[in-house]
Amino acid sequence: MNADLHCHSTVSDGQLAPAEVARRAHAGGVTLWALTDHDQLGGQREAREAAEGLGMQYLSGVEISVTWAGRTVHIVGLNVDPENQALLDGLAATRNGRAARGEAIGEALASIGIANAYEGALRYVNDPNMISRTHFARYLVDAGHAQNTSDVFARFLCEGKPGYVGHRWAKLADAVSWIRAAGGEPVIAHPGRYDYTPVEFSAFFDEFIQLGGSAIEVVTGSHTPDQYREYAEVARRYGFYASRGSDFHGAGEGRIDLGQLPPLPADLKPVWERWL
Repeated sequence: MNADLHCHSTVSDGQLAPAEVARRAHAGGVTLWALTDHDQLGGQREAREAAEGLGMQYLSGVEISVTWAGRTVHIVGLNVDPENQALLDGLAATRNGRAARGEAIGEALASIGIANAYEGALRYVNDPNMISRTHFARYLVDAGHAQNTSDVFARFLCEGKPGYVGHRWAKLADAVSWIRAAGGEPVIAHPGRYDYTPVEFSAFFDEFIQLGGSAIEVVTGSHTPDQYREYAEVARRYGFYASRGSDFHGAGEGRIDLGQLPPLPADLKPVWERWL
C-alpha cells in the first residue's frame, strides 16, 4: 500500500489545485491518498472525484492548527465526514485571525526594510482568510530576499526571527473532539518538527491519548531518516497506529515528492488498516 495521507492544495497553502495534486499523487504511484489542507475542507469533493477517477482509494482529511504549551502543533484528521457541522464550525473558528496575523507579519517585515510583503504574499493566495507563512515565504523567494522557502523560514519566519508573529490556534482537546465528532482518526502530524523537551513530549503524548488520540505520523516528508526511526520507536512505546505522508506543498518545496516515501516499518500498525 503506497499511502500518502498528508498533502496540501491551493485551498490552503499548496501550489496545485486538488485535482492536480491527485494526478501528481497517482503519477508518483500512490494507491491510497488523502488531501489534508490546513483548517479547511473546501477541496474535498474535487479531490475525491479526481482520486477515484484515477483509481486511487481516498480518505477525506484535514490538518488542524493547535496551540499546545505555547507552541503550534498540527493534528491531521483522517477519514472525516467533510459535511460534519461540528468540524466545519471548529475549522471556521480556527481560521479566524489568519488575515490579521498576515497583516502583522507584513508590518514586522516592513520594520526590517522589506516593504509590501503582505500585499506580495496575497498574490499567492486564493482566499485572503487562508494566508499563511508559506505564502510570505514564496513571495520573499520570488522577490529575491532568499534562495528558497526553507531559507525564508530560517531567517525571517520562525519563532525568534523578525517576521514571526504568534497566534493562538485551537486547543488540542477541541481538535481531537471535532475530528472524532466527524467520525475520523486524529493523527499527530510530523512530531519531529516540534521543539519540545522529552518531558514536554511525554506530557503531550499522554494528553493526546487521554483525549482519544491513537495515531502518529512516522514516515513523513518533514522527517529525516533518523526521525523515521525515532518516531517508529515512539509509536511502539505508546501503541500508536502509524501514518505516512509526504506533506507535499509544491514542486521543489520540501524534502520529498508525493508517493516517494519509504514504507512504514513492518512491525507498526498502519492507521489505514482499520478502514481498508
